[in-house]
Amino acid sequence: MPAETWAYMLGCQDNHTHPLWPNFHLSVNSWLEVSHHVCEALNVTVSPGPRVQYAVGENASLFCHVSQKRRPESLLAVRWVFALPPAQEYLMIKMTKYGVVQYYGNYTRHFYKQRLLLLEERHRTVYKFLILNLQQTDQGHYICKVQEIGKHRNKWTAWSNGSASTEIQVISSEVLDDSSSEKNRKAWKFFEDMYVYAVFVCSIGIVSVLLFTLVILCQTLINKKRPRDSTAEFVLASKQADLAIRPLRGKDKMSTCHLEI
Repeated sequence: MPAETWAYMLGCQDNHTHPLWPNFHLSVNSWLEVSHHVCEALNVTVSPGPRVQYAVGENASLFCHVSQKRRPESLLAVRWVFALPPAQEYLMIKMTKYGVVQYYGNYTRHFYKQRLLLLEERHRTVYKFLILNLQQTDQGHYICKVQEIGKHRNKWTAWSNGSASTEIQVISSEVLDDSSSEKNRKAWKFFEDMYVYAVFVCSIGIVSVLLFTLVILCQTLINKKRPRDSTAEFVLASKQADLAIRPLRGKDKMSTCHLEI
């Protein structure tokens, strides 16, 4: 059985149906064998993720990274799907294996074509999906689905598949203003606390300096007063000694007069 037929049946092909689909009845082992050889998974990752926040009016950039291709010469078809809970998926935009960008469903409108861009950032490895001027309705999950496509017996066949997703959260300007004001309030409160603490520390320092100056001044005054007090005591002692000696001198004179007589 041709490999492309198995690929159609497994859903690996670009088309979703095959005319021979109702005529095939496969066992479980056959499905597993075919899925291993025909639909081997690509390694697909999306960044940033798993969740990213933007404000209303900002531009979102999502990158789809592809690796582990089965064949170096094979081509890639990249789709971006918008998903809403519980299981609603809407195909938005696709880059075909030839690099042509196509829009689907409501996203074919001119309004969306101006806002949605799909670019090949790095050759067959990185694809950039741009959503310009984000709106609240753009909030949700975005899935990047990649198919590796090559020729088999002159027919295009999907060799492998891979997908990855991320979530975009769109914050309104009011919420953003509230959060920024809350951050500013916390920052001001922090600086106010720091100001009070700094004033308290400075006050303690100033009081300490004043007390130290007062102590030094008192010590200086005491040291200056001590010599004067000792001089006064010395003069007082000298006067008392002189007063004590004078009566003795008078007695000596009287005894001398008695001897002369």
